[in-house]
Amino acid sequence: MSSHRYTPERVLVIVAHPDDIEFGCAGTVARWVQDGAAARYVLCTSGQVGIKDPSISLDEAAAIREREQLAAAKMVGVDEVVFLRHQDGILENTIALRRELVREIRRFRPEVLITGDPTAFFVGDSYINHPDHRAAAAAALDAVFPAAGMPTLFKELEDEGLEAHETRKVYVMSWDSPDTWVDISETIDLKIAALREHTSQLGEWNPEERIRQWAAERAKGKEMAYAEAFRVITLKSDEDWARCKGYVQPERCAEPESEAAAVGEAAR
Repeated sequence: MSSHRYTPERVLVIVAHPDDIEFGCAGTVARWVQDGAAARYVLCTSGQVGIKDPSISLDEAAAIREREQLAAAKMVGVDEVVFLRHQDGILENTIALRRELVREIRRFRPEVLITGDPTAFFVGDSYINHPDHRAAAAAALDAVFPAAGMPTLFKELEDEGLEAHETRKVYVMSWDSPDTWVDISETIDLKIAALREHTSQLGEWNPEERIRQWAAERAKGKEMAYAEAFRVITLKSDEDWARCKGYVQPERCAEPESEAAAVGEAAR
């Protein structure tokens, strides 16, 4: 179990829809941004099917939801949101989507990637996890490892100046089997404010009580008031990350004699 105050230099979040981040991990992103991290969001769809008003076209709905997501991102200090604009409601984990996500990983070169859990079908006895959530999470995991770090896979991305990248850690948003809890007591107000930007989804519902309840339940017994929970997969050791920062080619890594200093810097 881990609940220490770790802050990555760069964090990339990959999800299916607008509001997925705000429900899932916006408190963590806000905390890391406040601590100096650079963050970027990638949304596989624009969530246009989520507006259930037949008088609004899918294009209009997509524009509404993208505006809401941009406002929510700014609320926690994230200035760049990438919309891949796949069709909402029927997202699939295809090779084409994997290639797009590899491009975004190589472009941003994150230390940490956050995504959902593709194995989560049921949440309690009252919710079935959306198939788009599972597809986006599976695509993100397939992209981050091993694809993004393989120089000869999607080699054409080199023409865009994008080198292979090995991400240090993957944080999988987890309901059932977390091993890491991030204290969001200082940023839960930002999380709630960001979620409130999704007015097309919330309607008259005030999410504050429910969000605080969920976050308090995750924090129970962890010496914190509110938390978000993750299963963390560490793909690169502290030593490897400190020396290479995700670069694959040996000439891009620091010389061995500087390794001890680099490891100390990475551990701060």
